[in-house]
Amino acid sequence: MVGAGCGLQFLQAGLLHHAFGGYLAVLQDDRGWNKTQLSGAAALLQMESAIIGPALGWIMDRFGPQGVIRLGVLMFAGGFMLLSQIETLLGFYGAFIVIALGSSMCGFFPINVALINWFERWRARALSSLSLGLAMGGIFVPLIGSSLTHFGWRTTAFASGVTALAIGMPLALVIRRRPEDIGETVDGTPPPPASATAVEDAAGTRDFTAREALRTPAFWLLSLGHGFALFVVGAVNVHAIAHMKEALGYTVGAAALVIMLVTLFQIGGVMIGWLIGDLYEKRLIAAACMLMHGLGLLSLTYADSPVWVVLFAALHGIAWGLRGPFMHAIRADYFGRSAIGMILGLSFMIIVIGQVGGPMIAGVMADVTGTYRAGFTLLALLACLGSMFFVLAKRPTPPLRSEP
Repeated sequence: MVGAGCGLQFLQAGLLHHAFGGYLAVLQDDRGWNKTQLSGAAALLQMESAIIGPALGWIMDRFGPQGVIRLGVLMFAGGFMLLSQIETLLGFYGAFIVIALGSSMCGFFPINVALINWFERWRARALSSLSLGLAMGGIFVPLIGSSLTHFGWRTTAFASGVTALAIGMPLALVIRRRPEDIGETVDGTPPPPASATAVEDAAGTRDFTAREALRTPAFWLLSLGHGFALFVVGAVNVHAIAHMKEALGYTVGAAALVIMLVTLFQIGGVMIGWLIGDLYEKRLIAAACMLMHGLGLLSLTYADSPVWVVLFAALHGIAWGLRGPFMHAIRADYFGRSAIGMILGLSFMIIVIGQVGGPMIAGVMADVTGTYRAGFTLLALLACLGSMFFVLAKRPTPPLRSEP
């Protein structure tokens, strides 16, 4: 399960999330579209996640994530094939809506729901292992950048669709709903004796429902903190290559190498999370990562030498790799796994603030001022401010089984 999810994350990160900045830089030159227009596609990608998130969560809580993930792979691959044929900005948006739907249905959200149902004691370790795929996808970026330069964006997009279908569908077929469905147990440990389970059921607590989770401060604080982190992550994914090309004089290929360096540090962050995630307070680790996101983006914004660019890669990459897997792990720790799909889906309606706002703020302010400096500075300060949301997000008291 973890290996299949890791592979699906690798495909999405390499073909879409890390590579989008390369498409933006090339399409801006080839089609003459401005940064605001191209950032709109990134906004569509994230707004769609917020719109269908609750519905996806409801479906997965009742029927499992496996069917959703398989349909998502088909749409993700088909969207790239459509992208290779577009001629207008409207067609570009239409192709990206299909890609966005596919990405949401076979991406981070449903795969996390699947793994949350399989792990409890080692949940942070499992989700960190899953994020290795997301991180390692950045290694793909120089290859995508080279393909965009030498073969063009149309050939690259079509080849991406074929790759996503050929590799993604076999991986999606591995996903199962719950360990109990195939005779396994959570964490792979022996089930407790029946007498111990009966005592726990009689006197213990139960998981939160989605309605109960919404009433806790922790739900809102975690969602806001996650959203503020994505101000930086979204802006970097969409605009970092363009910033390095225009302000620092890098070629698209050289800028893609910097993104690969971010990826290498991200893998380091994932491994740190793999080691410490189940041992220390996740929310405080996430708060420290928010400061690293902000300082990293400031380093890139005001870089006047390669040293500052490397510092950006280190701070942002480690923070992303360490913090990312904890976002869903904390919610599962706090609210349980019974309604986790719906809870995560509802949280996307708040997280979208950062997912949409980061790329749009950076793009609009760059069009107005002529550089990314003002937009990146604002987003970095928002990320630093967002660290307080995690500091305040303490674990809520779980409801008793006797409560309705």
